[in-house]
Amino acid sequence: MKNSQFYLKFIIFLILLAGVGCEGSSKEESKVRSDSKPNVILIIADDAGWNDVGYHGSEIKTPNIDNLAKNGVQLNRFYVYPTCSPTRASLITGLPASRLGIVAPISGRSEMTLPDSIRTLPQILQRGGYSTALLGKWHLGLKAKSGPSAYGFDYSYGFLHGQIDQYEHTYKNGDSSWHRNGSFITEEGHVTDLLGAEAIEWIDRKSSDSSPFFLQLAYSAPHVPLQEPKKWREIYRQIVTDSSRLDYAAAMTHMDQSIGNVLQKIQEENLEDDTIIIFISDNGAQKNWYPDTQYNGRFGPNPTLGSNYPFRDYKTSNYEGGIRVPALIYWKNHLSSGINNNYISVIDLMPTILYMTGIQSSVPYGEGTNMWNSIADKKNIPNTIYTRGHLQESIIKNPWKLIRTRHLEGPSDFELYNIEKDPEEQKNRISENPEIFSKLKDLMQKQFTLDPQEVNVGLGITN
Repeated sequence: MKNSQFYLKFIIFLILLAGVGCEGSSKEESKVRSDSKPNVILIIADDAGWNDVGYHGSEIKTPNIDNLAKNGVQLNRFYVYPTCSPTRASLITGLPASRLGIVAPISGRSEMTLPDSIRTLPQILQRGGYSTALLGKWHLGLKAKSGPSAYGFDYSYGFLHGQIDQYEHTYKNGDSSWHRNGSFITEEGHVTDLLGAEAIEWIDRKSSDSSPFFLQLAYSAPHVPLQEPKKWREIYRQIVTDSSRLDYAAAMTHMDQSIGNVLQKIQEENLEDDTIIIFISDNGAQKNWYPDTQYNGRFGPNPTLGSNYPFRDYKTSNYEGGIRVPALIYWKNHLSSGINNNYISVIDLMPTILYMTGIQSSVPYGEGTNMWNSIADKKNIPNTIYTRGHLQESIIKNPWKLIRTRHLEGPSDFELYNIEKDPEEQKNRISENPEIFSKLKDLMQKQFTLDPQEVNVGLGITN
């Protein structure tokens, strides 16, 4: 797909698209200090569900994430993709992942990469004077040559694949995955501990540098396989009865402690006022895991993993449980604490971050919307969110959500929900609202026409 005619045409389309991207800011938007180039730390949990953080009422203890939520802005309606590769692709391109041909996790020994014609968030930040680093999970190219350094990260460390043995640092099929700057390395230690320590060391180096930095800290937790030290498991011995849920809770708390260490480093270096902290999960929680051939059968069944309560379903689905995730943004002395109920998509992070960092351009970046006005002043910004997974598609236009479910044989099913009144998606409203259904279906079809033809054909859509 690299260097295809489609992408050339698509980039031209983006350039001509009026009112899209970070230049779509209104004159009334709250001002970010013109002389400020804040640092940005973007923390990504892997498979953390809505009910897997303490501030949403979970039994899982996440005091450091909770403190960020208490003192920052909780993004109460933040939407991602039902699986990880699409979310990560959209995050650094500002595009719906289906535009890039990515609708499912990149797996096996795939060399699939982002197209060369796409300018990524770290590439643009680099040109704006930022130092950039990716620590942890990449999952957008499983070979070193298609790793983070190819797409704008000055420094990278972690793993290329989608999941990893926490101690041996290998992929489920045995492939090497652990690397530093694209060269595979061998190290001892738990992934959560190694990533936290690397983040602290990298920040320490950057604190003496005059340039601002962008750090994407992408943990493996609480993704399977769960291999938590006794220290973290003991916390839940009297709280959680299911052994796999106990391990999952331990992984979340272990990660939270690592995040706390990174935040402490920011405070010690007197960087808190000049550092934006963003926390998200890449998709909703996974329900269970019954490995067979993975890791040569070393890991037993996991009947109960994450929780997306009160939302419907889990990772891989386009119901709220699969795509509505915990998310927040904290910027000391710049953002007032509170809950933001605006509809925000992962593709909106790129133009929002570029605006906050003072990087502007006459060429729009992607299709996302700059949500600074909403985050800073709680202003309502209308937003249509298109999400295409490998099993379903959905389109959200407040308060309605249309879901299309594909079938190998027979026509697709459609469901329409008022997610303001029915966030649990219990009542299909199509029969009561034929005009709304028709409008949203047309909007979805228009989105299909912007996706590569090979994606549409591969998913059984020919028009």
